[in-house]
Amino acid sequence: MPTKRASQGRPAPAARGNVWTDEERAAIHESARERRRSARLNPEEERAQGEADIQAKIAEMPDHDRAMAQRIHELVLSTAPELMPRTYYGMPAYARDGKNICFFQPSSKFKLRYSTFGFEQAAHLDDGSMWPVAFALKELTAADERRIAELVKKAVS
Repeated sequence: MPTKRASQGRPAPAARGNVWTDEERAAIHESARERRRSARLNPEEERAQGEADIQAKIAEMPDHDRAMAQRIHELVLSTAPELMPRTYYGMPAYARDGKNICFFQPSSKFKLRYSTFGFEQAAHLDDGSMWPVAFALKELTAADERRIAELVKKAVS
């Protein structure tokens, strides 16, 4: 049986015996570190640590991702200041009662064509029997910012 090849001419992760890419494995390890660290903190310490972690992650991003991440961070916290800033698999995220509500995945995180602003199960976005929970972002316009603020407000309602 022929081996599946990744787009860069090397065997796909599953063909090499690995299920996860290097970036995915790093994100999983990062998530484990995040959970261990936050379990030891009180809410005030968790907020301060989460803010510091997000700012550090944003600072590591390439310029294009950094600008979007910083603006989204400001939008989310000004729209829903009750959300707890934290990192989620090494990405900026915002939680309530220990459950992630929304997150920003920079395009550079997994070498993708666009960044993503997404929502998790705890977000109250239900709209009939089907609704979007993630949005691709190539840039951030004023209209996009208004839409993100509306979605965050609905998600925490």
